[in-house]
Amino acid sequence: MSNFTKGIFEENPVFRLVLGMCPTLAVTSSAENGMGMGLASTFVLTGSSLIISMLRKVIPPKIRIPVFLVVIATFVTITDLCMAAYLPDLHRSLGIFIPLIVVNCIVIGRAEAFAFKSPVLPSLVDALGMGCGFTAALTLLGSVRETLGNGTIFNIPLFGSQFEPAIMMILPPGAFLTLGLLLGYFNYVSLKKKERRAC
Repeated sequence: MSNFTKGIFEENPVFRLVLGMCPTLAVTSSAENGMGMGLASTFVLTGSSLIISMLRKVIPPKIRIPVFLVVIATFVTITDLCMAAYLPDLHRSLGIFIPLIVVNCIVIGRAEAFAFKSPVLPSLVDALGMGCGFTAALTLLGSVRETLGNGTIFNIPLFGSQFEPAIMMILPPGAFLTLGLLLGYFNYVSLKKKERRAC
């Protein structure tokens, strides 16, 4: 259970480890985009961790990184083609960032740090936890930006006609500002927890 929850809270890829910043900043202009990217990454992370863990005893250590990339690229291709077929609008919106999951340091990092050294079930649980943490972070970031920058959440209007959206929030500066504030908040919460434990 701790392998799952650490990816959501203590080792959240975005708010604690500060990994995967490229898609985090680029695609979170809406909650839908954030969730879509998070779920796509979770599928790739889970599938690749499962296969790498199953093959960990037969993969020569010297060529492990190329093997990881081939496995990850296979799952990214499956994700890309499925999204193009069944979710064309989301696929168009996420664009190049779906193929770039191949080089996402969260996916490669978990393959190297955990899946290559652990049995199948713990690797699967770890990948699901990290994927859920990444999805939650992107959805939260996208929700804040969409709410303030467009007055909607998942394209559902939240305010009346009097609402003046802060357009900056759905532009690149809004991504940096929102991420910085959320990072500060989660670091503050973590610091307070450590102080309470020390007392």
